[in-house]
Order: sequence, then structure tokens, then C-alpha cells
Amino acid sequence: MHEPVEPRGIANRLLTVEAMRRVDAAAIAGGIPGLTLMEAAGAAVAERARGLLPEGGRALVLCGPGNNGGDGFVAARLLAEAGYRVDLRLLGERGALTGDAALAAEAWPGPVGPAEAELAAADLIIDALFGAGLSRDLDGLARALVEAVNRADCPVLAVDMPSGVDGDSGAVRGAAVAATETVTFVALKPGHLLQPGRARCGVLHVADIGTGEAAFAAGIAGQDRVLFHNRPGLWTLPRLAAASHKYTRGHALVLSGPAYRTGAARLAARGALRIGAGLVTVASPASALPENAAHLTAIMLRACENADDLDDMLADERLNALLLGPGLGTGPATCDLVAVAAAAGRALVLDADALTSFRSEVRTLARHIRDGEASAVLTPHEGEFVRLFSGTEAVAEGLAKTERAARAARIAGAVVVLKGADTVIASADGRIAINDHGSPHLGTAGSGDVLGGLIAGLLAQGMAPFEAACAGVWLHGDAGLRFGPGLIAEDIPELIPAVLRDLEGGT
Repeated sequence: MHEPVEPRGIANRLLTVEAMRRVDAAAIAGGIPGLTLMEAAGAAVAERARGLLPEGGRALVLCGPGNNGGDGFVAARLLAEAGYRVDLRLLGERGALTGDAALAAEAWPGPVGPAEAELAAADLIIDALFGAGLSRDLDGLARALVEAVNRADCPVLAVDMPSGVDGDSGAVRGAAVAATETVTFVALKPGHLLQPGRARCGVLHVADIGTGEAAFAAGIAGQDRVLFHNRPGLWTLPRLAAASHKYTRGHALVLSGPAYRTGAARLAARGALRIGAGLVTVASPASALPENAAHLTAIMLRACENADDLDDMLADERLNALLLGPGLGTGPATCDLVAVAAAAGRALVLDADALTSFRSEVRTLARHIRDGEASAVLTPHEGEFVRLFSGTEAVAEGLAKTERAARAARIAGAVVVLKGADTVIASADGRIAINDHGSPHLGTAGSGDVLGGLIAGLLAQGMAPFEAACAGVWLHGDAGLRFGPGLIAEDIPELIPAVLRDLEGGT
């Protein structure tokens, strides 16, 4: 999978549409003319276009009425100067262009064709119609043009964002270009990573256009939400010292369901052990102990019938990370187990049945977490998320996935991992990470249980909840990418050593 290369000094940070506007404004206020920035953006597009065009090939450049169109005019001029054949079309009237876009259009020496004309055959289409800041659904001629681009039989290079994709949410506004590649500027935007926008971007490229780190800092100053691209560098995995031993590496406890419902807990426990927890114990009803014992070796077993048994078990403070939910069963008994686990004040991962048991009662769950001062990570998929946060502002209609997860984290007082092809990890303090490092082959029974175990294992080793959640999601995704077709949940823990070796070796 292609990993975008981001400008030095701002790696992993994402810019909302408004933050990007502030970066541009700060750069201009600092003495960099807007036209200079536009020239740099157009040059970055032209450079990438040259990599997609055959020698002397034909480029069809579609320009919109704003600054995105101005970038297109610059790219068209530079390609023409380099000897490529360029056909430029403008959506709107040339005389209606203003500011830097008008200046860029003046510097274009060739003809400007109308957008409504049938698209000419080309070796490459450059989509410079609308950028990340599109604020309405496309209709009329704009929509028809986007649909014509998608019917064309050639590569498409999008400028900033495929036209029709909302830069903050990744939503498709009526219709959207399906790009082969996308060149954006300064930093990625949330819409580059959130679905369905991510699927429209193709290969992503991030160009440094010279705004500078001071302007970047001004753009992100004072934000309630701090957005990151989830990947190594955002977090640091635990490292072993010469004196490390199993007791210094933490002890994760995974609660199992009754007999014939034990597999999910074992998958989670295997994940916790493989990720580096020094000890892992599965606690289950006595009737399920033989079933678990038949499958487990390095993972220990304890009997636990109810919340009182769990309370007695947690007198051992070495049990420093707990995972509840996979195969545990739903209902009041599970709620009681969660209450006891939260009251112990340990690192806590709640998934599956532990979340569904608090259907529409997330504020009760939040109270348990707050009163016990537990460091909690919740890992719902979409269905569990809606059930848990029903009736709260986290499920208001029309919210971006990042905003939903951020509101949920604040309500629960926990880190929320909203799973999916574009998993979002949000902390109650406003930090949000978007993960695009994964594989659809991870959509298999038990995969989420392993993820819960990976996070619990990292928590046991002392990682902070947000960082542990982000690292667990990325490592889980990397394992899926390595295996590919045929992946089942049992494969994931066995892939983790290779993932860790590569990270430790810097590859």
C-alpha cells in the first residue's frame, strides 16, 4: 500500500479544510504571495502528471471557478511548456475568475474550451474542478462533468481532492471523481482517509508548497480537535531492557464466556501474548475450564463465575490490564463484571458483549469508568456504536466519523476505537487518529477479538490508552495486509512477530 510522504516537521498531522485556509492565510500574511503558492501547487501537479503521461502525450485539464482551477491553469501551462499537448476546459466564465486564479488564467497561453463540450480523448485527465472545501452537493453541469470523467478510459489525477469529495468527512457530495492518483498540499485532509472519499483518491501524494512550519502552526492553533494519520511515529512500542522479565511486561486478564462460547476470548488472549504481555490469563466459568485448557498452553487459566469472583481476583494488583466482552454474553451479569473491572482502576478494554450490555446506557458505563478512574478503551463496530450511544449527540445525523468518535469519547470518558475500513481512534482530550492501514481480508469472524487482545497486551506493557489503541489498530492492519486472501482470525497473532521485527528494524 502506498504511504503518503508528508513534508518534514508535520508528519502524521491532518488539516481540516478550515485549518488549511488558515495555513494559506498565515503564509500570505507572512510575506509569501498567494500566486507563489498557487504556482508551487500547480508545479507539483504537473510533476506528477509527467509521471503518468507518455512522452508528448495529451492531457485534458478540467478547471473549476476557484483556486483549485487556478492550480489547474498553472499545471496546464507547465505541461504545455514541457512539450505535452494540453486541452484545457473551464467550468464557468473566464471573466468571472478572481484573485490568484484569474492571474493564473492570464498566464495560460492557449485556448480555453467550454466544460459542456464532449470530453476529448486524452492520455490523462487532470481534475482541477473542486478541491477539499466543496460545501454543497454537485448538480447540473458540474455533476454531469464528473460523471463524464468517470466514464473516460484513461487515468485521472485529482488536484487536492477528487471533485465531489468533502474534505472533512470523506462524504460524496452528489457525485465524485474516481481518481487514479491525488496530489494534495501541505498535509492530508480527513477526507483523504475517511470512506468513501478514500476509495476515490487512488494513490495519495502530499506536496510541500512552501507555506512553512510557522504557517502550519498558525493553522492548527486553538483547535478543539487534533487530527492525526495513524502510523508509526505517532506512537512508540514498548522496548525490552536487558533486565526485562515476564513480570515487568505486565499481566493481561481476558474474561471468557461459558462453555461453547470460549473461542473469542482465546483469540484475544493469544493476541495479547503475541504483542508482548509478559503473562496472560483467561478467566472463565469452571464449566468452561476444560474447553479452554484443551486449547491453551502458555496462557494461564482461572475460574471466575461472577462479579464477586472477579473482585477477589483483582486483589492481585499485578493484573494490570483487563479485556471484557468477546463471547462474554450480554445482560446484567456482564454489566456487573464491567462495573467491578472499572472500579479496580486498571487499564481496561471493552468490546462486543461488554458494550452491547450497556445498550442506550452509556452514561452508566461512563460513571463506572470515571468513579474507578480506569483507563478505558472501547472498541465498537458500527452496530455496537449505535446501540451503546443511542440517544446521545454522538449519533446525530450527518456527522463525520471523526466527530462521532470524538463526541463518543467525551461522553464515555474513554478512548473510542470506531472500527471499519477507516477506523477512527478518538480520545476524550480531543486527539483523533484515522487509520487507513489495513485490508478488507480482516473482515472475518474473530478479527476484532484479536484487535482487543492486541490493545490489552500493549496496555499491560504500560502504553497509554490512546497510543495503545492507535498502535494496536495499525499492527492489526499490517498483519492483514501481509497475509491477504484466506486470512482467518487465528492467523493474525502469528503474523505479529514479523510486524514487530520490521518495525524494530526500521523497515
